[in-house]
Formats: sequence, structure tokens, C-alpha cells
Amino acid sequence: MMKIEEKNVTHVSEFHLMGLSDDPQLQPILFGLFLFMYLVTVLGNLLIILTVSSDSHLHSPMYFFLSNLSLADISFISTTLPKMIVDIQTHSRDISYSGCLTQMSFFMLFGCLDSLLLTVMAYDRFVAICHPLHYQAIMNPRLCGLLVFVSVLISLLVSQLHNSIVLQLTYFKSVDISHFFCDPSQLLNLACSDTFTNNIVMYFVGAISGFLPISGIFFSYYKIISSILSMPSPGGKYKAFSTCGSHLSVVCLFYGTGLGVYLSSAVSLSPRKGAIASVLYTVVTPMLNPFIYSLRNRDIKRAMWQLLRKPA
Repeated sequence: MMKIEEKNVTHVSEFHLMGLSDDPQLQPILFGLFLFMYLVTVLGNLLIILTVSSDSHLHSPMYFFLSNLSLADISFISTTLPKMIVDIQTHSRDISYSGCLTQMSFFMLFGCLDSLLLTVMAYDRFVAICHPLHYQAIMNPRLCGLLVFVSVLISLLVSQLHNSIVLQLTYFKSVDISHFFCDPSQLLNLACSDTFTNNIVMYFVGAISGFLPISGIFFSYYKIISSILSMPSPGGKYKAFSTCGSHLSVVCLFYGTGLGVYLSSAVSLSPRKGAIASVLYTVVTPMLNPFIYSLRNRDIKRAMWQLLRKPA
């Protein structure tokens, strides 16, 4: 029986993505909805990047990291959503083995980069509020560039580590992935081989890309809140908190939805429900980030209004 099973699944040339729904009547609605969300995400984040680059008043570490986060968000959503939109339009959900590995690799790369950039931005706010007199000296252009470079380097390492784990998997129980993209956890669940060692490595990688950034953000905001509460004037407290309010909102949205999905998937019996919940952090979060920063930040709103009012 085992030989027959291995014979059937040894040479996997492609996988089949189950998507979000099999209902034919829902497909046009899903196509229009996700195409709209993708365009809003790309245009919104591009507007943030153009606004920051065009206004000299925004050439500071906080907005430098914000423009990098917007670029990462565009890349993050582009790894999954265009493929899903095309699949709905063409009524084909097949993805080649190499295509699946490529999608998974870029998904891990930009997902981890998002997480690390949010951590770097938390550190930037920590220095600005807790050490304001030394802010310019500490957050110099060289350090800012180095922090982004190290974030990209760590993200590449995490991505390739995930790929190396999946490449070791020879046999699969099925070629059907209960998701709208090649989720690494789904591929591990489909593996026939003993995945104990792979799971250990995955937990280690998860600690690097998830636990350590969250710990850094919590520590930064612990120091920030302690510093704000020690300020004597209410006006100073409000001004200090307003400088990190947008970032804190994005952190709660990104990690709240991401952790919620993975914690619920651990107890949920339906992978399809987990796939629907994954839309929150893979699609909704990158789409809302530009709105959060533009609505909660006066400097961004002013610079954006000036950019839009410029004559062509």
C-alpha cells in the first residue's frame, strides 16, 4: 500500500490550489473584490512612497522606514493576489512545483521583511521619545540604511531556510493545497516523510521572524509608554503618543490578524476557514496601512495634498 502511495505522489510536477470558494456564482464577486483591493493597495502604497520622496520635510528616518515598509507591502501582496485573481479569471488553480516554491520563497521574504521593518520603526520611535536629544546622532543615515539592509538580509535567510526544508520533502499525501497560495505550513502537512526535524527548524525560523520582532516591539513600547507617563504636561504626553500612534495601529493590525489566524488554525478543523482568515493579514493589512498613516499623520496629509495639487 505504501509503495503504491509513494508511486502516485513521488514525482510532483504541480499542486492544485483549492482557493477560497468553489461556488461558481461567487467567482465574479471575488474577482472584482480582490482586483479592487489589489489596485487600492498598490496605488495607496505608491502614493506614500512618492509623497515621502517628493517632500524634503519628510526626509527623516521615520519616513524613510515608512517608504520601505510601503515597498515591502506592495511586494508582499503581489506574491499571492495576482496569481489568485488570474486563477479566478481563467478557472485554473494549478501551480507548478517550481512556481509553488518561488511563491512561498517570496511570501516568506516579504512577510518577514514587513515584520522586521515594523521592529526597526519601533526602535526609531523609542529613540525619538526616550532619547530626543541624541536622536539625530543615533539615527543617522548610515545606521538607517544598515538597519534596512540587515532586515533584508535576515528575511532572505529565513526565506531560503524555508525553501531548503520543503526541498527535502520527497513524498506528498496529496497535491491539493487548501489555500489560495502555497503556504509553507500547508506543504509540511501534505508531506509523507517524518517532519519532526523539519518542524523543529520551522519553529526556530518562526522565532527569528516572529517572536524576536514582537519581543523587540514590546520592549520598545514598554520604554516608550514609561517615558510618556513620566512627562509632566498633558500636551507633551499627547504629542509624544501621536508620533507613534500610526505605527502602533499598524503593529496591532499586522500581528493581531497574523497571530489570530495561526492560533485559530491550530484549533480549527477546516483549512478552508483558515485560508479565508489569512486574507486579513495577507491582503487587508497591506491595503489599510497607507490609510492609517495618511489619516493619522498631519505631515503625510499635508505633503500628500501638496503632491496631488501640483500641476501636471
